[in-house]
Amino acid sequence: MAVMKVIEILANSEKSWEDATKKGIEQASKSIKGIKSAFVQSQSVVVNNDEVTEFRVNLKVTFEVK
Repeated sequence: MAVMKVIEILANSEKSWEDATKKGIEQASKSIKGIKSAFVQSQSVVVNNDEVTEFRVNLKVTFEVK
């Protein structure tokens, strides 16, 4: 039996939601080992002067507790 924990991560990117997700997981994996999955709970953007300038994601990250 494995014990899993879920944490919430907010990440952003100037490129895309996919890039924001990758950056969030990369940053989280520096201090969390055993990440098993991530669920994109929500997506949003920042708009300046009628242009999208930033993509944001709210991730639920699941990892094994040992």
